[in-house]
Amino acid sequence: MKRRRVKITGIGFVTPAGIGVDAFRRGILSGKSFVTAIKRFDPAAGPFVASEISDFKLSKYVREIPARKIPRHSQFALAAAHLALADAGHVPGAVEARGPIVVSGTAIMDSEVVNKTIQNVERKGPRYALPRVVYDGPVSSISATVAESIGCSRTMSLQTACCSGSDAIGHAAAMVASGESDIAICGGTEAPIFYHPMLELKQAGLSPATDDRPEELGRPFDLWRTTGIIGEGACFLVLEPDSSPKPAYAYVTGYAFASDPMGNPGAGLLEAIKHCVSNASLHSSAIDLINAWGPGHVVIDAAEVAALRGYFGAALDRIPAVSIKGAVGNPFAAAGAIQAGCVALGMRESFVPPTVNWRHLDPDCRLNLSAKTRLISTQTALINAHGISGTNSCLVLQKCV
Repeated sequence: MKRRRVKITGIGFVTPAGIGVDAFRRGILSGKSFVTAIKRFDPAAGPFVASEISDFKLSKYVREIPARKIPRHSQFALAAAHLALADAGHVPGAVEARGPIVVSGTAIMDSEVVNKTIQNVERKGPRYALPRVVYDGPVSSISATVAESIGCSRTMSLQTACCSGSDAIGHAAAMVASGESDIAICGGTEAPIFYHPMLELKQAGLSPATDDRPEELGRPFDLWRTTGIIGEGACFLVLEPDSSPKPAYAYVTGYAFASDPMGNPGAGLLEAIKHCVSNASLHSSAIDLINAWGPGHVVIDAAEVAALRGYFGAALDRIPAVSIKGAVGNPFAAAGAIQAGCVALGMRESFVPPTVNWRHLDPDCRLNLSAKTRLISTQTALINAHGISGTNSCLVLQKCV
């Protein structure tokens, strides 16, 4: 059966850099880091930093759904999905005849309700545990909440660590390509900035141990990087077949995933890159932009560059590359989806955002990076995602012509 071409017709950004396409564009091109010190946690645990969305109110984006008791990651997903549909020119509730599907990706369960039930039990006793953990905790509740709000009965929720958002887009694109659906609302969402798991992430060396000059702590691929910065947010895309009359940002033409063998970080990413470009029916020479995972972690960044060098060889030096995590941190499952949305927007408007805080070349991380915005007409982009459990996934987007 012939596969249909799949295009992105709508993008919904909910990020620290901005909410909605216009605000996100301004924020991601500003060269600013949106990382701040977090002061609300127990001072005995030491300093914390994160890239947080300030003053988020669901009612600004989805008025008919009360936010009370809806988990923060589900609120982000709802806002992102509704923004994406509006951006594509669709009205929620009016797409049911096209067999819509909702595919969401999230790495961790509802951290807010987990923190609340722990606090309740510690302060008042076991009778005050919150049953909502059972219902709100699973990531499957996110896609169900989004689907109900737009009039859709077909949902899928993925949990593949930080690759979940990229995987959601890849799976949704395959369903549209096969003709299983004529419209998909897909992406990733994450809200991890609570005492748990922030404490555990810091103990694991995945969040800085200092809050001194927080805006400078996220340094993707920089020689003096240490570890990544935790972020939050969401991005959802509307995918439709090429036959749709809606204007498009870009085509989704390639997707693949693979896991790292034990003790060999980056090997799975190399395999995912190979399969992804092949899935797009392309040669490596067609790639003219790399939107890298690049969390700013001393080991993970180097492993990603090694994988890229293993695939592209000397040609890697000529391909523009970028990581947006110096600006918005790493919002786990939402990261790959935000990257995809950023690439699609950049393809339509011919820009590549800066790699914020990249200042000192690391000989082990030689990429064609820039700390400034570049005005580049990208035709074909590779987007990488990596999870600390060894998961990897890649997407290829191509410019609509």
